[in-house]
Amino acid sequence: MKLGSLMQGRDGRLVVVSRDLAWCADATHIVPTLQAALDDWATVEPQLQLLAQDLAHGVIPKERFHERQADAPLPRAYQWADGSAYVNHVALVRQARGAEMPQSFWTDPLMYQGASDEMLAPRDPIPLADEGWGLDLEAEIVVVTGDVPRGVSREEALGRIRLVGLVNDVSLRNLIPPELAKGFGFLQSKPASALSPVLVTPDELGEAWRDGKLHGTLRVDLNGRPFGRADAGEDMTFDFGTLVAHLAKTRNVAAGSIVGSGTVSNRDSDGGPGRPVDRGGLGYSCLAELRTVETILDGKPATPFLKPGDTVRIWMDDGDGHSIFGAIEQTVTAA
Repeated sequence: MKLGSLMQGRDGRLVVVSRDLAWCADATHIVPTLQAALDDWATVEPQLQLLAQDLAHGVIPKERFHERQADAPLPRAYQWADGSAYVNHVALVRQARGAEMPQSFWTDPLMYQGASDEMLAPRDPIPLADEGWGLDLEAEIVVVTGDVPRGVSREEALGRIRLVGLVNDVSLRNLIPPELAKGFGFLQSKPASALSPVLVTPDELGEAWRDGKLHGTLRVDLNGRPFGRADAGEDMTFDFGTLVAHLAKTRNVAAGSIVGSGTVSNRDSDGGPGRPVDRGGLGYSCLAELRTVETILDGKPATPFLKPGDTVRIWMDDGDGHSIFGAIEQTVTAA
């Protein structure tokens, strides 16, 4: 089942979306918003599944689903917690600045709590007030949870995952070091992120969803050219069950919480840093990793951060080449 929100009010209007993303059916006679559905999932989910079946069989009223008219499925969420499941990415960044990586990074996930009071729609522009801030994209996988009780196991946490999708976790790279130097974490360096047009239930993904990971190529284009083609299921040190359990170790987690994978990152086939797509590699899911590789190889980065006019596109296709979640496509604009 695929769920989306059309723009209406602050929390959108819930719709069930067809598998080919061409059509949708209004779901507000069942529940008005996606957050309301997540709050009462055990009751509402079977009704939404039946609606999805009726949509597929063409026996109910439907309307065209236009990704450009879609809001974020959760226009505001109770929580946005982002992990760093691809430790290869962390290792590269630390190597570039000559810092040793603690061994614990391979056994204990990194995670920060970002802002979720505004989640950008998939076609919203990325506002940039100052190019000196170092605007970067970050293509990631996300899951949305139901209620998760404190202290759950990894296996229990997996059972609390309701939906899967994509996010562009926007970062202002040049604001990060001074913020971290204060010893109190990210704030101004992490502006609003954008969600994919739809979120899907794990059963919709079939074999692509296994072991708490989404297996498939996460596609990133920058200004119309291939930038990243990383496999989201490879080199993922911590699966989503582990990430959700980590978040819930000392507190209850509310339904509607979004948990991110961190920047998807693959090693090269020889075990070294990834190569650009145009050089036969799988590319990158953020500019910072490319700049890191450039620093390791050449002593300094050559690729600039994003500037007004640049366009980012993030999506994932199924085995038949059909888009699963729709596309995040954003253009940077001067704020």
